[in-house]
Amino acid sequence: MRIVTCTKNGQHELGIIINDRVYTCSEIAPSLPTDMADFLIRGDEAINDLKYYHIALTEGRISRPYQLLQDSQLVAPIPHPTSVRDAYAFRQHVATSRRNRGLDMIPEFDEFPVFYFSNHQAIQGPGPIQCMPLHLEQLDFELEVAIVINKTGINIPASEADKYIAGYMIMNDFSARKLQMDEMKLSLGPAKGKDFATAIGPWLVTKDELEPYKINSSGDHIGDRYNLDMSCRVNGQQVSSGNFATMHWTFAEIIERVSYGVRLFPGDVIGSGTVGTGCFLELNGTGRMENPAHQDQWLQVGDQIELEVTGLGKLSNSVVLYHQ
Repeated sequence: MRIVTCTKNGQHELGIIINDRVYTCSEIAPSLPTDMADFLIRGDEAINDLKYYHIALTEGRISRPYQLLQDSQLVAPIPHPTSVRDAYAFRQHVATSRRNRGLDMIPEFDEFPVFYFSNHQAIQGPGPIQCMPLHLEQLDFELEVAIVINKTGINIPASEADKYIAGYMIMNDFSARKLQMDEMKLSLGPAKGKDFATAIGPWLVTKDELEPYKINSSGDHIGDRYNLDMSCRVNGQQVSSGNFATMHWTFAEIIERVSYGVRLFPGDVIGSGTVGTGCFLELNGTGRMENPAHQDQWLQVGDQIELEVTGLGKLSNSVVLYHQ
């Protein structure tokens, strides 16, 4: 299923997409949750209930009012996460970024998955991203995949962790690189370089929808892995391409690390980190190494950014100046 949060009569409404039609849960059945927070708290029971109506609508056994997707206003599928963590799970991105700074690959990368907390109150869906002037000093995209948790748990082993995932979605971890680099000289952060906007969406895709793309885990790793092409276009020009299967640490292993001594809750969002070639910071560094005359590219006001991941859709955003 593709599950959305849309705006209806000024309120957020939970819904599903079938053949480019948006059916809101309030119109489908009174027993269904009408917002994403309630949906996630109800766990797999809510997924199974919604799946029942999804199948019935798809097969034409029932009919309900709907709105065309093109006429619907989608917001972030999880508008108010209980927390947002972002991992650092793609070896290519880490190794290339360090090489471009004259650093060797850090051996601790292979010992455990690492992550940081971002601002769960600055979540955006498709649409404009408001930026202050300092954000526009080396503004960057980050091409990622994210999950959301729908069960409470602590000390979750990787072998059980995929059961805690409600679904997958695209994430764009917008980054103000000048701010980020300045503050991280103090060995703390990222903070202001990251806390202004993280875009997720356009919808939440349940795991059953990704079964055709499932592949075996590599080496000694544990957890679900999927063969999903990932790309980014800026103003219609492709600037990045990668694959979700190249993620070194699986989400199951990240959940094990995240939940060590800490309780996870329905609504917690976890990002994968940037796929290889998945940001201008990495691309510019490589470009300068290969060509001394390389001209760095960063996001500018008016730019249109489109992230696309096989099976997860397209997440489109634009850069605008902040206004109250």
